[in-house]
Amino acid sequence: MSCPLVSLLLVGLLHQTTMAVRMDKLADRKMCGDAECSYVLSMATAVDDFIAPDCRFINIKKGQMVYVYSKLIPPDGAGVFWYGSVYSERYVDQMGRTGYFPATVVKETRTFTDNTVWKQTTVSVCLSFKYFLFVFVNK
Repeated sequence: MSCPLVSLLLVGLLHQTTMAVRMDKLADRKMCGDAECSYVLSMATAVDDFIAPDCRFINIKKGQMVYVYSKLIPPDGAGVFWYGSVYSERYVDQMGRTGYFPATVVKETRTFTDNTVWKQTTVSVCLSFKYFLFVFVNK
């Protein structure tokens, strides 16, 4: 095999494309513990399983500890979602992932701060990665 063909195979064998999908806002405002929403508001325990319907959400298993960073409360009060991350030694692959989940699937066990800041929410974008395999035939 010639050197240019080997280089072409290495560069073009696996081609990745990305597509962004704009998602609707879940609420106009959110409650946070600080201006950047980086401090943990509370800790909760999952009382039920939740399977994420899209990239904005996280999967939660019953019994997992969840750190809550912000709470979305829509004007009509229905469909309350919180933003957080899961922690569990049993599900190590999920640690560090953040996303939304329904407040109804967790029970708050500890509150870390009563000082809250209300912030405007932003539109979410889900990225979809697709890989295409190129096959080169050398005749």
